[in-house]
Amino acid sequence: MRLGGLICNSRKVDNEKEMIQEFAKRLGTQMIHFVPRDNDVQRAEINRKTVIEWNPKCGQADEYRKLATAIDGNNLFVVPKPLKIPELESLLMEYGLFN
Repeated sequence: MRLGGLICNSRKVDNEKEMIQEFAKRLGTQMIHFVPRDNDVQRAEINRKTVIEWNPKCGQADEYRKLATAIDGNNLFVVPKPLKIPELESLLMEYGLFN
């Protein structure tokens, strides 16, 4: 399977974006887009709508549009290299996401 890169939907964790960029680099690919997490997601979910249906002018809706544009415009297709568990754990420890 050929992948064009990683998409990161934020969990609002410290160093998350930088860690995902490094993870993608070690896999031999790229992060296509980082989608920050916003409370608009929960508001849309409560209303049983997508963010764009709920509030097409909110910043989170713009992030999803940017994501779609980034996916559509991506031309870097690679077969990622798997990481061994110790390397993955080391990466997570380096970015403070693993004890």
